[in-house]
Amino acid sequence: MNATPSSHPHEASNHPHAAGGRALVLGGGGSTGNAWLIGVLAGLFEAGLDVTDADVMVGTSAGSTAAAQVAGATPAELLAAILDAAPPHLAGPVGSGRGRGPSSTAEHLERTSKIIASAVDAEDMRRRMGAAALDLDAASDSSRQAQWRATVAARLPIQLWPQRTVLITAVDAHSGAPVVFDRYSRVDLVDAVAASCSSGPAYRIGENRYIDGGYRRNENADLAAGSGRVLVLSPFGGRTRHPLEWGLHLAAQVDELRASGSSVETIFPDGSSEPLFGANAMDPSLRPAAAQAGYGQGRALAGRLTDFWR
Repeated sequence: MNATPSSHPHEASNHPHAAGGRALVLGGGGSTGNAWLIGVLAGLFEAGLDVTDADVMVGTSAGSTAAAQVAGATPAELLAAILDAAPPHLAGPVGSGRGRGPSSTAEHLERTSKIIASAVDAEDMRRRMGAAALDLDAASDSSRQAQWRATVAARLPIQLWPQRTVLITAVDAHSGAPVVFDRYSRVDLVDAVAASCSSGPAYRIGENRYIDGGYRRNENADLAAGSGRVLVLSPFGGRTRHPLEWGLHLAAQVDELRASGSSVETIFPDGSSEPLFGANAMDPSLRPAAAQAGYGQGRALAGRLTDFWR
């Protein structure tokens, strides 16, 4: 793990990228969400459309894992790995996002929903989420951090930042301030992804602590501002648990992008695959089904999206 960064990663305004380029936004969605994202990318890829060549890639939570994965392997290779994987065990570190059983997932959703309901606005919610995550971290086993980092590292084909612009979102657990990691942040890619996926205890990088990037905004598509074309993959279908007046939901982000001149397309899971997400998002046994559902959608959508992307 790298030493403490000299400063926190900057927000989006400090991440310039080529105006008029293409951006791929990969939203959060748990274990099944990651599999669905890979499936969609693989379906598009096999149908002749490789959207992983985007000038800018934005990854949040499970989407941060996918963004890092496609930097080191083709979507087809990643899909094959999901479909060939041995049946998962349900044991796993709390907050890891892997192997979390139904009861602990329900407890996590209940705990975080209470925090959201008690918050007065998005900034207050982030501070409260950070404080709760710091409490969980203090009460957790000292080996949890190393276990979670090893789990994330094992998922990445290559553990080095790619040369292309990849933005990984998180939230500072102490201040509640949104942060964005990239290859200039002096933070290992593994640590950036582990922080972005940290939905339970806060994740430590040096002297700093971070929580899930989904608490910044649900998909963080606004980080693609300045791109001419933006493709957003949202495993949660653009839904949000936050009050709409906070403006964290995808529709608000898309409106902002279009108002600034970007063309935007979104892909959501189809109705038949929706039961794979939400309360079931942390069930790793559903990953093959989620990946296959995404793959079918990707193949079906490739023709329509080709003109948009190219």
